[in-house]
Amino acid sequence: MVQVSKKVLLTGGAGFIGSHTYVELIAAGYDVTILDNFENARRDVPDRLAQITQKTTKLIECDIRAEAHVEAAFRGQGFDAVVHFAARKSIAEGETDPLGYHQTNCNGLVNIVAAMQTHGVKAIVFSSSAAIYGSPDQMPIGEDTPPAPQNAYAWTKLFGEEFLDRMRRADPALKTGILRYFNPVGAHASGLIGEDPSQPPANLVPIIARVASGDLAELTVLGDDYPTPDGTGVRDYIHIGDLARGHVLSLDALLGQGRSHLVNLGTGRGYSVMEVLRSYAEVSGRAIPHRIVPRRSGDAATSFAQTRRAREILGFEAEHDLRSMCDSNWRFICQRDTVTV
Repeated sequence: MVQVSKKVLLTGGAGFIGSHTYVELIAAGYDVTILDNFENARRDVPDRLAQITQKTTKLIECDIRAEAHVEAAFRGQGFDAVVHFAARKSIAEGETDPLGYHQTNCNGLVNIVAAMQTHGVKAIVFSSSAAIYGSPDQMPIGEDTPPAPQNAYAWTKLFGEEFLDRMRRADPALKTGILRYFNPVGAHASGLIGEDPSQPPANLVPIIARVASGDLAELTVLGDDYPTPDGTGVRDYIHIGDLARGHVLSLDALLGQGRSHLVNLGTGRGYSVMEVLRSYAEVSGRAIPHRIVPRRSGDAATSFAQTRRAREILGFEAEHDLRSMCDSNWRFICQRDTVTV
């Protein structure tokens, strides 16, 4: 069993996935400190987390690209593990700024692991991505599917996995949890935290939400000529609460069993862009105007997870359906913007 004294550094903990994982870690009895530079997160997130957990949010403001600052963040803290989210994640932005993506996602991870080594921290959960699979022909996508990254973002995530694997082989005491997850959607039941990037969103549901709330005139659908039932891209969407719980289970396995692992986190089924659009329109009661444009280069037609390994190793299984994902996101948007439901 995991002891309540376990101290965890949560990098990128003010972001979408990080903040929800913080809540789940606190509920599971972990002592968590967030490290974030707020480049793509709201400054009031730590206060919102304190409201949810009824605990003061421990925070270190730090940029993972600054090696000396990262090392200083570890000094005297006695962390037992790191859960590493801090990264840049836009596929389109990564193509225009590959240098920036490698500096943050690759060099930043190296700085974190160097500080772990200096301070004797021997467990890390790494936020990877299903993007490393590219566009495989066989579905569902299992962990043994050969990586075929098609963009700079995906390459940086594959680098992270391979770097951690090399570190683990060099130091058998290091335990790693590699989580390749699919498309997180939704928000916390409190409505206090959700997907709320400080930069323009690139993911489907936050864009649909902006259309529903009137901040955007229409949704741009990237292609309707894929070999899918309605011609639009199909993705495995997973509720953010389920995904956060998966990170707790991963950390439990590292600290409680000393068991390194690499698993997919998804639901095991896909939803098309139009299915998501219709579900969001239903829960919001709003029309979602949309316009079809040509496909985006590098996008796969279909992508959904084989989830057996996560179930066998971590005991993980997603619990929420698409409607629940859309409904929780809309309620977060309404509470944030005082939109009438």
